[in-house]
This record gives sequence, C-alpha cells and structure tokens, in this order.
Amino acid sequence: MKRTSVEILDFYDEEVIKLIVEKYAFEPMVALRRFLASETYKMLSNAELEMWEFAPAAIFDMWENEQITGDPRNSLYLRRDGHV
Repeated sequence: MKRTSVEILDFYDEEVIKLIVEKYAFEPMVALRRFLASETYKMLSNAELEMWEFAPAAIFDMWENEQITGDPRNSLYLRRDGHV
C-alpha cells in the first residue's frame, strides 16, 4: 500500500479534529486519538483510494458514520445504493 503524503494527512488531521471537537466537545487529543485509530483514517492513509478528493467535512462524515454504524462506507459520500 502506498501511503498518502504526510502533508495531506496533517491537513486532514487538523481539519477533521476541529470538526470532531466542535460537534462532540472532545478534548483535542482525545479526538485525535479516536480519528487516528479509525478505519476512516486507515482509508485516508491509503494513497490508492485517493481520499484527498473529499473535503474535510466528507471525511468527518465518514468517521462519524463509522462511530455510529461501525463502517465508514455507510457514509452518503461512499454508498452506492442510489439513496442520495
């Protein structure tokens, strides 16, 4: 697996963590740990998936769906069931 560049990951880390802190009132380090441990982050780190095509809000939505359903692929940004 080719990894996404550090610069891109740093940008998403900062932006997605802000969204998590804002919505869930987590401490920034707690939000960072939860994001880094997520399947969403693993997908973002995989350069072959080209997740940098999504805005930070979309990555946040994937992370949030993962927290609720256990799978970031349940996000409207990734679902292919035509229910958009």
